[in-house]
Parts: sequence; C-alpha cells; structure tokens
Amino acid sequence: MYKKMNSRFLTGVVMLLSMALLQGCGLFGSKGSASEKANRSGEVTGVPDRSGWQQTLPHEMVPVKAGTFWMGQADEDIAVSKSSLNKQVTISEFYMDKYEVSNNKYRQFLEAVRMGELALSTPTTLKDPPQFNIDELVPDTTVWSQSFTHHYGDPLMEYYFEHPAFDDYPVVGISWEQAKKFCEWKTYHMNANDKSEYDMPRFRLPSEAEWEYAAKGGKEIAKYPWGGPYLKNRRGCLMANFKPGRGNYIDDGFAYTAPVDAYAPNNFGIYNMAGNVSEWVEDAYNPAGSALTWDLDPKYEDENESRKVVRGGSWKDIAHYLETSTRTYEYQDVKTAHIGFRTVMTFIGRSGSMDVRATRRR
Repeated sequence: MYKKMNSRFLTGVVMLLSMALLQGCGLFGSKGSASEKANRSGEVTGVPDRSGWQQTLPHEMVPVKAGTFWMGQADEDIAVSKSSLNKQVTISEFYMDKYEVSNNKYRQFLEAVRMGELALSTPTTLKDPPQFNIDELVPDTTVWSQSFTHHYGDPLMEYYFEHPAFDDYPVVGISWEQAKKFCEWKTYHMNANDKSEYDMPRFRLPSEAEWEYAAKGGKEIAKYPWGGPYLKNRRGCLMANFKPGRGNYIDDGFAYTAPVDAYAPNNFGIYNMAGNVSEWVEDAYNPAGSALTWDLDPKYEDENESRKVVRGGSWKDIAHYLETSTRTYEYQDVKTAHIGFRTVMTFIGRSGSMDVRATRRR
C-alpha cells in the first residue's frame, strides 16, 4: 500500500513538472508580459511600461461623487422668474473647494505674480506659464463704499483685503474674469511644482449644475444646503450668514461676511453654500438655460453673453436667495462686496470609481 501511494505521488509530481514545461513553451496560452508582447512583430499590444495614475485630492478640497438629482426649484417661485424649472440631471465626479476662496489664498496668487514666480519656474510643454497683468487682478476694495447708498464702508475698504484680521474671510471685489484667472494660476502653480509625469486636471469654476448638486449635499431635492426647509436649527440658531427679517444683519452672528469655515458644512463637507458671499459659476445666464442644456453634466455656454450665473445668496440677501435653486446673474466684469467664488477640479476615472484617498500619484 505504501508503494502504491508513493508511486501516485511521484506520478503527480512528474505531471506537474511536465505542465510547467509545456506552459513555458507557450502551449497553454500564456499572455506573457507587456514587454514580451511588445516584441511580437505586427501585434497591437498597447504601449508597455506606462506609469500608473492616482489622482491627488488637492488641499482643502472634498470629493463629490457622481449622482442624479432634481435640478431646479424646491419651493414656490416667489419671484415668478420661471428660470429654474425642474429637471432630472446626472453629474459626474469632481473635487470642490470645501471653503470659498479666502483673502489670504487670493493674496498668494497676487504675490506669485508680483514676485515673478511664473517666470522663474521651469514649465514643461503642458505647464507653460499663463500671462497676467497684476493691475487687472487686484480686488476692488472700493466696493465696500460704492456698492451701497449712503453707507459707511470706509473701514472695510481700508482693512478687509489687506489686514490679517480678515485673512480667512472670503475675497470679494472680484469679477468673473478675475476668478477665471485665479483658476488658471492655481492650475499652473500645482503642476509646475509637481514632479509627476502627468499633469493634474485644471482648476476651474463649477458649472451651475455642479454647484447646485454640491449645494444639495447628495439629496435629490433640498431647499437649503442643510436639507431641511427651515433657517434655524433645533437650538434656534440661524444656519447661514444672510439678512434675517427686514435688516437684522447681526442676528446670524455677523454683520457683514463671516470666516469661510463659519457655520456647519453640508453632507458633502462643504461650507457656506448658502449665504456669506454669492458665488460665480462657469455658465452664461439664460432664463431658459434648463431647457436648452443636456441632462448629463449640463453647462450653458454663450461667448456673446456677458451675464454670468451667480448662486448661493450672500450676507446682504434675504432668505429666498439662499435656496439651492435660486438663480441670479451679474455681468462678468462687475465687482461687488457680496460675490466671491470657489474652484472645482474634474475627477479622472471611470464613473462611480472615485478614490477619495489623498495619496500621491504613482
């Protein structure tokens, strides 16, 4: 019996060795390595030895996963604008700033231009430095005295952008065009200082649909970014910086703007999607924009339209403008004391496969 078992064992070993030898000869359809396939004359095997890709989650941005929601009014259209009709829309993944762009971050942009950072860098073919005129980039601080009738805005005009007390407050006095320039610089700044083989996708303003989807925090329908229909939480505290009542500005804790991390974030972890400052988005304004755009990643573009969509409401607006569906606009070269912005970045990858780990690219 022992001899039979030993014989079977030896037979099995011989068979395994034979199969290994045959596979080594390619008789069992081995795919082989990329370099081996590349050496096969006439075969289409793909470019071998390409480096992998792991998209970095940029500083103070949050991932917004793909989803479908109802874009448009979530309550009565009290302004009878008929410009925010309901429409089911699907949005692809993207990254979004968790905070509005602050005075100090915008100041870094200005300092980079003043100090010649763009000229001193060594760009690759894909990282050619953008061209800026510093005089066209500085925020207009006079908006604090000129935007309102008979208003004492001199202290804010003097201190708001320059004084460190306001470093973490949202930058204002910025046109849509200046916001676009900031995105251009931010893209260059990241890629010119990164040693990876491939550039990160560009920073940009969010589309109107992306902005509304992010504001609703993953809910299909939400009147306000916090999801509910009320302006106060269970403790009776207002949940955004706006104009309560008929002018009780201080009731929410701040007479003017608030720090960019004030109040609670929504379900995506994004702050101040209602109130504080209204925000520029990428889209041109058209009252019928909803009907004209596609239902997958819509964006309305019209190079001849100087009106650009503004979303979110601000510290000087009544509650209606805080609603996630309320649409307003401003001309692209206009600067005010109540409009700021935040940036987004497209996520590269298969739909639904967002990797939120803040790891470096391989």
